[in-house]
Amino acid sequence: MKLAVVGGGSTYTPELIDGFARLRDTLPIEELVLVDPAADRLELVGGLARRIFAKQGHPGRIVTTSDVDAGVADADAVLLQLRVGGQAARNQDETWPLECGCVGQETTGAGGLAKALRTVPVVLDIAERVRRTNPNAWIIDFTNPVGIVTRALLQAGHKAVGLCNVAIGFQRKFAKLLDVAPGEVHLDHVGLNHLTWETGVRLGGPDGDDILPKLLAEHGDAVAADLRMPREIVDRLGVVPSYYLRYFYQHDAVVEELRTKPSRAAEVAEMERELLEMYGDPALDEKPALLGKRGGAFYSEAAVDLAASLLGNGGSPFQVVNTANNGTLPFLPDDAVIEVQAAVDGSGATPLAVPRLDPLFAGLIANVTAYEDLALKAAVHGGRDRVFKALLAHPLIGQYTYAEQLTDRLVAHNREHLAWA
Repeated sequence: MKLAVVGGGSTYTPELIDGFARLRDTLPIEELVLVDPAADRLELVGGLARRIFAKQGHPGRIVTTSDVDAGVADADAVLLQLRVGGQAARNQDETWPLECGCVGQETTGAGGLAKALRTVPVVLDIAERVRRTNPNAWIIDFTNPVGIVTRALLQAGHKAVGLCNVAIGFQRKFAKLLDVAPGEVHLDHVGLNHLTWETGVRLGGPDGDDILPKLLAEHGDAVAADLRMPREIVDRLGVVPSYYLRYFYQHDAVVEELRTKPSRAAEVAEMERELLEMYGDPALDEKPALLGKRGGAFYSEAAVDLAASLLGNGGSPFQVVNTANNGTLPFLPDDAVIEVQAAVDGSGATPLAVPRLDPLFAGLIANVTAYEDLALKAAVHGGRDRVFKALLAHPLIGQYTYAEQLTDRLVAHNREHLAWA
C-alpha cells in the first residue's frame, strides 16, 4: 500500500507518522511519500519520520519529494494538509478582520474566506494531478476550511472525503470522563465543519442509550471549561457545541479577547521554529511533547481509521466525516458538504440518518451553508463582487459596510495568492 501526504513538510506530520507506526496493523503502509515544496522543512520532517518508523519497527519506506506528480503516482490514498501562504497568511487572516470589529480566525468569518480563496484553486490543481496519475486513489482532505475544500473536490468529481479532529477529540474526552474505552463512545455529531453540535452521546454504537444528559449533569463544568464557554450556554442548549461556536455565541466578547493578545498564528509560528529545530536533532526518534500544543490532537488516529476503511483494511464501521449531504439534512441542497456520522467503506462515506434538528441549529447551518456556496463560487471563479456577496452572507458579518471594508482588506492582503486580483 502506498500513501502520499501533500503538505508533508508540515510540523504536524510527525503526529501522523507516529499514528502510522503505532497502528500499522490497521493500515499496513509499504511506501509513504511526503510531498512539499519547502525542501528545507521536508528534509527535517522526513528525517524524523524515518527515525520514528525505525524506532517502532515499521518496515515501510518513507520517500520525500517536491514533485507532486511523482509523489502521488500510484498512491492508493492522498492526504492533503496544506497551508497556502503559511503562518504569515494565517496571521493576516487573524488580524485584519479585527479592524472592522469582526472575528479574526483562520477557518470562519472573513479570515476563513481568505483561506478558502487561497486554498481551493491549489487543492483542485493537486486533485487533477492525482486523477491523471491514479483516478482510483482516494483523496482525504484535512486542509481547512475542510467543508468548502471537500465540496470543491466533490463538485469536480473527485473521490474525496473530508476529515476534522473535533469529533474524535470529543470522543476521547467524553470517554475519559465516563471511564470507558474510546471505541465505546458513539457521538450524534451533526452540522458543518467547525459548526457542529453533539446532540447525543451513546455507549456501544448508534443504537445505544443516550447518556448526554447524564454526562452534562455530572461533568458539565469540565465540558464547558474545555469549550471556553460558560456552563449556562451548554445547559440551555442541552447539547455540546464545538469550540468554534464561541465565535457565533460570544462574538463580541471574543473580538475583544483577540484584540488584547498575540494572534494564534504568531504563537504557532514560534512553536514551529522550536519544533523544526528539534526535528533536526538526529537523536530525536519520537514526536516531541511540544507537538501536543501545536493542535491536531488525535489527528493521526482519525486519519488511519478513515484511510483503512476507504482502502478496505477494516477501520471503524462508523466515523465522523465531511461528505455530501444527499438528503441527510432535508433543508440543505444535496451537494452541500455536512459533517456527520457516516458508514465508511471502500465505496465511500454514507451519512447515517439524522433526527429532525431544532431550528436553533438548523437555521445557523442553513445560513452558513449559503455562505459556503458563495465562498466556493468566489474561490473557483474569482471576482471582487463574489467575495463581497460571500462576506455579506456570512452570519458573523452580514452588514453592507462591514462587507465592503472586509472585501477591500481581504483582496489587499491576499493579492499575491489570487490570480484574478
